[in-house]
Amino acid sequence: MREAKFYYKNYNAPKPNKPNHIGACIIIKHDGKILLEKRKDSNRWALVGGGLKVDESLERCIIREVNEETGLKINENELKFFKIYSDPSRIAEYPDDNILRIITVCYFTEIDKKIDLICSKESEELKFFSFKELKSLNIAETHKHIILDWLEKN
Repeated sequence: MREAKFYYKNYNAPKPNKPNHIGACIIIKHDGKILLEKRKDSNRWALVGGGLKVDESLERCIIREVNEETGLKINENELKFFKIYSDPSRIAEYPDDNILRIITVCYFTEIDKKIDLICSKESEELKFFSFKELKSLNIAETHKHIILDWLEKN
């Protein structure tokens, strides 16, 4: 199976062949570490998140994605807006030949209670990483700059 490929500020990236894709991701902090998922489609680490459905708000989107991908249930009042990432160079090329420009709204939440994670079919693994550990990971290009931006501001 071909792997998904992600591009950011790469002028050799393929041109999108579908309309812009809008999605949401989240930085979930717990015990001084942040949660990442190892994606099955690319074997790369990324933030939890996914695409916006036609009939939902961005907040409902990230709440749904968190539950689908981790089993965690979070409430809208636990979400803190972080930033919108809309650089036109954020491109994802999927194994089904869809190439999309990705516009992502990023949220943040901190969870203090005990967490039991349930890995979805989309992920190989879910794991919390310290800031130091993040530097050595193979992170998807469309999420790496978000994580670095968040670390710089926090």
